[in-house]
Formats: sequence, structure tokens, C-alpha cells
Amino acid sequence: MSDVKNILLVGVGGQGTILASKILTNGLIEAGYDVKMSEIHGMSQRGGNVSTQVRYGKKVYSPIVGKGEADVIVAFEKMEALRWIDFLKDDGKMVINDYEIPSVPIALGVAKYPEDILGKLDKVADITVIKAAEIAEGLGNPKCMNVVLLGALVKAMNVPDVDWDAAVKNNVKKGFEELNLKAFKAGYEL
Repeated sequence: MSDVKNILLVGVGGQGTILASKILTNGLIEAGYDVKMSEIHGMSQRGGNVSTQVRYGKKVYSPIVGKGEADVIVAFEKMEALRWIDFLKDDGKMVINDYEIPSVPIALGVAKYPEDILGKLDKVADITVIKAAEIAEGLGNPKCMNVVLLGALVKAMNVPDVDWDAAVKNNVKKGFEELNLKAFKAGYEL
């Protein structure tokens, strides 16, 4: 049995998915894990989806997480959670941001945002739903929503041997370290 753990971060361009993955990856590497990461940007600068796959353990040979292999999925947007549910293991966990970003077809009125996404996912997976945008706004900057979600992800991963404070401080923009540490802690405590 492999000790490798599979994490999938999914969202929409501009939500900070890549930065969250970078903090996660660097924290795990500093703690001595072998880590492989793969990211797909798609049309991320146009509001398209972004996914990052992070695999860590004693020895990791590939960065790719296949269907039914993710131990944890963190979805920065609800529709992305629905789109990626097939990648979650039967006993996996999903952290979902209760947040909607309409895709281009929805914004144009040619499609509708799916109804009751959280209800549908709750029937098939172990989900934790958080309002990361509200938490980030309460901290004074909605852009730290990604680090709130990262904190919740790290709690779900249960990896206590990582210095997450250092990982956050070393990877966020200078001058925003304290804000992001507060965001991480807020997500972790959910």
C-alpha cells in the first residue's frame, strides 16, 4: 500500500488556486516529503477553470491524480466541486467554498447555474462547506479567500509536522504576511 496522498485544488482563474498550491507544496517539501505538482490553467485568465494536483509521500513518481484517487479536493467555487467529484476517493474528503462564479454561458444567459450543488454533493461525499469569501472580507481583504481555503484543506489533510506559518510567510506577497497568517488560521479552525 502506497503512503502517497493525493490533493486536488480546483477553482476559477483569479481565485488564487495556484498560490494556495504553491504554499501547500513548499510547506510539504520543507517538512521532508517528496512532492509532485501539476497545474492546468486552461482559460484561467478569462474566468476558466484552474486545477492543481499535488501528490506527496515518501516517494512520489508522478504528479497526476486520476479519477477516484483524490484523498482531499478543495473547491474554490461550488460548480467546480461538482465538476471534479469523480476524482474523489470513496472515503475522501471535500472542502467546498460556498461561492458562485457564473461561467461564460451562464453569464450570457444560455445556461443556468446548477441548483442545489451542495445538497447533491452531500449525498455522495464527505463534504465541509465554508464561506471563505465572507471570512476573508471579515479579515479586511477578499483576496485572502484562497488562504482561508488552504487552512481548511490543511486541517482535513492532518499533517502536523509542517511549519505552515513559515510556508505562508515565505510564499505570499511582502506586506501581506500577517493578513494571510490570519486567513490561514481562520480556515484551519473551521
